Amino acid sequence: FDQEVVAPPTRLDEPVALVPASVTIITAENIAASPVADIPGVLRAHAGINVIDITGNRRSYRIDLRGFGETASLNTLVLVDGRRANQPDFSGIDWSQIPLDRVERIEITRGARGNVLYGDNATGGVINIITKDGRRPQTQIDLRGGSFGTFNPSVTTSGSRDRLSYSASARYYDSDGHRTNSQSQARDVGATLGIEVNPAFDLGISTGYHSDDTGLPGALLESELMSGTLRAESTSPDDFADVDDYYVALAPKAILGEPVELHLDFSARNRDTRFFASFAGGMFTGDTSIRTIAFSPKIVVRTSTANPTSTLVAGLDVSDAKENISNASEFFGQLTDSMFTLEKRNYGVYVHEEYRPRPNVAVSAGYRRDHVTYQFAPSTPGRKEFDVNLTTVGVTVEVRPDAQLFFSYARGFRYPVLDELFNFFANTISPDLLPQSSDDVQVGARLQLGDAARATVTLFHLDTEREIFLNPASFGNENLDGQSRRIGFETVVAGRAGQATLEGSYSFTDTLVRNGQYAGMQIPNVPRHRASVRTVVGVGAGVTVGIEGIFVGERFFESDYENTFGMVESYFLLNTRVKLTEERFTVFLDVSNLLDQEYAEYGVLFLGFPFQRAFLPSPGINAS
Repeated sequence: FDQEVVAPPTRLDEPVALVPASVTIITAENIAASPVADIPGVLRAHAGINVIDITGNRRSYRIDLRGFGETASLNTLVLVDGRRANQPDFSGIDWSQIPLDRVERIEITRGARGNVLYGDNATGGVINIITKDGRRPQTQIDLRGGSFGTFNPSVTTSGSRDRLSYSASARYYDSDGHRTNSQSQARDVGATLGIEVNPAFDLGISTGYHSDDTGLPGALLESELMSGTLRAESTSPDDFADVDDYYVALAPKAILGEPVELHLDFSARNRDTRFFASFAGGMFTGDTSIRTIAFSPKIVVRTSTANPTSTLVAGLDVSDAKENISNASEFFGQLTDSMFTLEKRNYGVYVHEEYRPRPNVAVSAGYRRDHVTYQFAPSTPGRKEFDVNLTTVGVTVEVRPDAQLFFSYARGFRYPVLDELFNFFANTISPDLLPQSSDDVQVGARLQLGDAARATVTLFHLDTEREIFLNPASFGNENLDGQSRRIGFETVVAGRAGQATLEGSYSFTDTLVRNGQYAGMQIPNVPRHRASVRTVVGVGAGVTVGIEGIFVGERFFESDYENTFGMVESYFLLNTRVKLTEERFTVFLDVSNLLDQEYAEYGVLFLGFPFQRAFLPSPGINAS
């Protein structure tokens, strides 16, 4: 409950109270009380986070911070133990490869401040997922089953000995899903190892493997639903995606004298995807392989006297991502085979200083220069380069020991992903597509009354130039003319009394395209209003009851930039968990959508002839 823990949104540990941004820390205790089985379900209940199942199989989610709609996954940076999880293409984040039972803590920093420290994809914010280490010796076996024929066993073990700590896990997931062709089978193994070589040098090693075979039920047209197609049916019964994904990461750390630390983080990842999609008049198959290598050395210098104190971090990010694509398509009987190689080479240098001139004042500033080179084959031309320069400043003032005010400004950006910049039909680079840039301002206040209560409120103003989007009028990836704007606020109030906790949040997000073809329109698929309330009550004898309610307001259909096709209806979900905890075992029952609401998280325009409204129906009441 107490938010006074350290968080690394600045690539170094610092108290949350000093961060000049809207920050949420989700602890292992919070996760254990949540009536959900995955990370998106945990995130859904927190302020300003819109979670959407975009494939209809409860395996592929879009997490939206600050209202980016269809490009949310490209504007939200996700880190796993500091390792970048975003892919360089449209595939976004594979949340199924991060099992919830491996998670120790989740740290959410909203706004573009992370662009200076981490580079691309962080305009909306940064989600950093910290996995469990081996500090606590234990072995845990979980057996979970439930609706839709779901079976989800897992085992984790951890421990330490002398200067060695370890943690390992294995998980299997099998579910028929709530719709025809929404079945999924997944397998995960992962391990972390910590070695303290000597008091001045330690080494962290982590690795993981994920594979899944998943059906893609697709959206249902409004005309199909009106003609009698059931919400649980699919008009794409053969579509699928199969994934194999593995990574290894090394994190050496050396202390170069008392105030100086050197970090030499390295990671390598390979992801293979095979998929099949059908459509009126044809089909499409694909086989892609993405290999990503990243090296991120940094130096941290901490100086501390009675007053002032200073923390300086400077570093370099170098990455190379190469994608090999083999596609085959059939369109009205005509067969086409294609092979492409796409590559993104990126480097960025950055420096960030946090200075405390007085014990109750923290001032921060940072700068980043980032460069990217794209290469495509076959293509003429086959190369494209961009450079960006970024700054951020922030100040936090502790007006009393339990209250802080903060302000921050950040210049943010996003590069085009590989399949935005490359035109597969013309086998050439889109010549006019440019990186988007943004100016983000946050002002807020935090109040922490020990363990009894806390409250936060944040106001934000985010202007984006040349926002990258898929234009439904031209069927091409383009930059919005001029500027788009997002303004709003987020507030959280929480309290604890005895064995009961209560937390409520509300967020308001107003979006506007200010110039060009869609001037005066709202960004599609962004709800203006969002609210949640959560309570956990200990009723005695080791039994706790948790209840959460989530409201998501109406929003325009995705791709409806003209705002002419009406709104996707708002919905309210009520979820609950009853848990019995004894010394060596825990038994729980989760019920989601307790009121059995008929709703759709995701509504999209079907860009056919003519355009039609389409939905991915969400599940009714279900249990595990």
